[in-house]
Amino acid sequence: MNGVGRILREYGFTIAGIAIGVAGIVALGAMGERIVRFIEGGDRFVLGQISVAGRGMGMGAGFTAGGMLPASALRAIAAVPGVAGVQAQVMLPLNPSTSQFMTLTQELVLGLDLSVPTPNRHYPTLPVHEGRVLRRGDRRVAVVGASFAASHGLRVGSALVLEDEPYEVVGVLERTLTAPDRFVIVPIEDARRQWIAKDRLLRTVIASGAAAVNAADLNTGAAVGWGDGEDPDVVARRIAERVKDVNVQIPSDLSRLLRSSTAFFSALLGGLGVLAFVIGGLSLANTVAAAVFERIRDFGVKRALGATDWQLGREVLGEALAVTLSGGAVGVALAVMLGTGVDRWAARSGQQLFLFSGRLLGGSLVFSLLLGAAAATYATLRVVRLSPAEAIRRGA
Repeated sequence: MNGVGRILREYGFTIAGIAIGVAGIVALGAMGERIVRFIEGGDRFVLGQISVAGRGMGMGAGFTAGGMLPASALRAIAAVPGVAGVQAQVMLPLNPSTSQFMTLTQELVLGLDLSVPTPNRHYPTLPVHEGRVLRRGDRRVAVVGASFAASHGLRVGSALVLEDEPYEVVGVLERTLTAPDRFVIVPIEDARRQWIAKDRLLRTVIASGAAAVNAADLNTGAAVGWGDGEDPDVVARRIAERVKDVNVQIPSDLSRLLRSSTAFFSALLGGLGVLAFVIGGLSLANTVAAAVFERIRDFGVKRALGATDWQLGREVLGEALAVTLSGGAVGVALAVMLGTGVDRWAARSGQQLFLFSGRLLGGSLVFSLLLGAAAATYATLRVVRLSPAEAIRRGA
């Protein structure tokens, strides 16, 4: 304990300087991790299914944007060779305003045909943190994403009003850090009623009898699975060739689109992260080296009293590692505390800005230790080259 107290007394400002540099690195790294997780989650979702939408621009949004996809089209899709499952879906913006329409982070209502298993290979069911998933026969119930629940103050048993109709929240999803965090998932029958309530043109068409439309035709899209051994891109192109009046998303193309849509922000954040590593690293190295040079007189006296270069080097390196580890740990704790506080504030609107993963925190500590050891080794080599008298004179 005495050694720790002495290090804190002698190197307090050094530890504080290292902590600030490491905290900046960790904070920017946590923002980068958040973006990476969003891209990975979205990529995994879109590569798990073939998304088919009705041609045209309806109230649909997200991966199944488009007009109406009638029941006849669903039957035609199911008959295409290689298709192993078709689930009708209705996807609607919760608030169909111009500012939110078709954005990646908007709140969406997703209606699922619960009589058919979800064919998404990576997400056959979305993970539920609290409550349960939807079941066949459910009506006027909803499962909500983690961000949606946080921003609206919902939990299992809460009441949710959608298009002037009350729903009971029966489940809250685990946080996925991607699109489902903002979903409100309901049975497709309920979503169809909401679609009619939101879309004035659709109500007019149904009321006028201008088109033969029944409930089974009210779908914005479908999730389509493929058989074992089939290439999903090939199956998707086969659907596009054989089924008329549908928009088919090629999984690999949609994956590239997702990545390209976030490429600029990812590159910008990556550049800032590299800059933070460079600036923070140089600051850390300079701080450790300066701390060693400040004790040059002390080292000169010890060498005059018979201390060997190895003994001095071991002492300096040990203290430098202890100081660097202390500063790094304080910096990591500071970044996590500040980031967690910001995320708690941002959670009111369903946002999360930081993701403090184990690899980031561990990597930051290892990075600071290695850089501190390198700086201490460099400074020590400079010191031991001086004669005891020269070291004492410079220290004075």
